[in-house]
Amino acid sequence: MTDIKQPVIAVIGLGFVGLAAALGFTEKGYKVYAFDIDERKRTSLQQGKIPFYEPDMEEALSTHLNLDFDICESMEEAIFEADLIFICVGTPYEEEKGLDMSSLISVIHDISRLMNCNDFKGIVVKSTIPPGTMRSTLKPLLESHGLEVGRDVGLAYNPEFLREGSAWEDFLKPDRIIIGEVDSRTARLIEQVYSPFESPCVRVSPETAEYLKYASNALLATLISFANEQAMIAESIGDIDIPQMFNLLHMDKRWSGSPAGMSNYVYPGCGFGGYCLPKDTLALTHTAIQYGHKAKLLEAVMELNQDIADFTAEQIIGLLKHRDEQIGILGLSFKPGSDDVRNSPAARIIQLLLDEGCTNLTAYDPIAMSTFRNHYDFPIRMMNSLNEITVGSDICVIVTAWPEFQSLAYNTSVIQIVDARYMLDINKTYFKENYTRKNG
Repeated sequence: MTDIKQPVIAVIGLGFVGLAAALGFTEKGYKVYAFDIDERKRTSLQQGKIPFYEPDMEEALSTHLNLDFDICESMEEAIFEADLIFICVGTPYEEEKGLDMSSLISVIHDISRLMNCNDFKGIVVKSTIPPGTMRSTLKPLLESHGLEVGRDVGLAYNPEFLREGSAWEDFLKPDRIIIGEVDSRTARLIEQVYSPFESPCVRVSPETAEYLKYASNALLATLISFANEQAMIAESIGDIDIPQMFNLLHMDKRWSGSPAGMSNYVYPGCGFGGYCLPKDTLALTHTAIQYGHKAKLLEAVMELNQDIADFTAEQIIGLLKHRDEQIGILGLSFKPGSDDVRNSPAARIIQLLLDEGCTNLTAYDPIAMSTFRNHYDFPIRMMNSLNEITVGSDICVIVTAWPEFQSLAYNTSVIQIVDARYMLDINKTYFKENYTRKNG
């Protein structure tokens, strides 16, 4: 039996992310060569001092320095023996320009000039970059130096999700490891490197990985802004115990119960409906105005709820060859498990299609068809089964995520499906099942 060679790792850029990665890989048993262009930072690290406060990291530096963790004086020295080169340089945001990727591009240029085509190395970007950068910018940049990605050099995106103050623990025990795969050889090597971490490792397109980093932080920023807007409204109203109110809000079992289900709300679809969400959001927006406060985030929530219906209708119309093609609406209730059709996204989408001259509309819902017919006066035909509507339609649109519609993931007919609830992702289902099995 042949022993598998332990990959050697280089880390370029020793800021918050880079140092956590370099020391974290060393902690897991890898030989790591590290380089930062800042000479003062290198000197400080060689003296066992980190340039920022981060619990446990200085101790890790003291443990591994000059053993399996070497700070190099040049990039050439750092990458000479490396199988994987992790780039962790900063990409600061500049007003009206977006992220400044000059440091990242400079590092790619330097690595390309130092590469030996007979010695394959995988370049792994950890720096935050705009979606599309790996394929549209970095891959062509390597190719401009005569390097063929997948043959002479590897390329992948591996975003980091570290919290300041918990970076060491977060790196060693990540929630998930994401590999934005440009070439399979590098992706497999990254999987090998991360195997001691015992965390879910998922290979995705580079664009998915790039966007995930943005979406992760944007979600956190949005939640914080929601809480702050609510506090401002509550302060304006007065006599509201704000800490108590938020503590009680957090007691909702959708946040922390068993099973917790808030992730079901942080998942895209074609809009929310029903009675409570639209009514109460609009009412709170109106209340805030009465007390002299403009609820900008809540107003945007309602506007976006209309925008996503418009977007879905535009998707459908974009697939039509002509307006008299049969369009099947799958789902009429505002959510599965209910026959409530009040403010249903289906009603908004149907109206938009009718306004665009699409009159050959059919619909199917397991329980809400008669309720929908009584509530809305639309010229649409109701079908008796999923099979009947799919057989007769040119395009079917999943508007409500009823479980029986999941069977359309294996659709082999010529029918076009607009999955407005994003429920036909077989890989998502597979990942959730395997993640649950692995993590209990």
